[in-house]
Amino acid sequence: MDYDHVLIALAGVWGAGAGAVVARAGRRGAGTALLVVLVCVALAVATGIRPELAVWLLLAPVALLPAVTELALPATGVALALLGVVRFLPEHAGHWTTALLGALALGAGYYGLSRLDPGGGGLNLGEVKLAVGAGAVLGWYGWPTLMLGAFAGFLLRAVYGALPGGRQRAGVRFGPFLLAGALLGLLVGAYTA
Repeated sequence: MDYDHVLIALAGVWGAGAGAVVARAGRRGAGTALLVVLVCVALAVATGIRPELAVWLLLAPVALLPAVTELALPATGVALALLGVVRFLPEHAGHWTTALLGALALGAGYYGLSRLDPGGGGLNLGEVKLAVGAGAVLGWYGWPTLMLGAFAGFLLRAVYGALPGGRQRAGVRFGPFLLAGALLGLLVGAYTA
């Protein structure tokens, strides 16, 4: 029996259920539910049968909730606690210490950036909270993954701003780009681990 296909199917089922909850909680349409399914399936494909996949699947729907910035720090605590358990399980591919240090480093970096232009069009404390969680998740697979995910968020925002009409959309918050960059970094880190 090919367990990878079963795992991917289970991730899709989990994503469908969690996506329905997220869509209902945020009064969003089926597109949000489909996005949760796609993210969960992509995480299962990239991670494979490793224990940290359970943590990624638990966190993926939280990242798409409307109140994500209010849930970011508690979710980071839960992620670090679960990764602390995962590090004792066989077949894991990450390091808890770099997850903790990654959370502190990325959070501190984003906090510094938010202080450069307080109250302006820069980063707010909601994005700083998201960065702490992203740093924990990306740090699990090491510093190169953390740097890739952080850079990807800035690159995605730059591309978005360069699109036609990008100047008119300059007020769009950085959080979605931070999360998308973290997802890309996590997928690459999980796949190459």
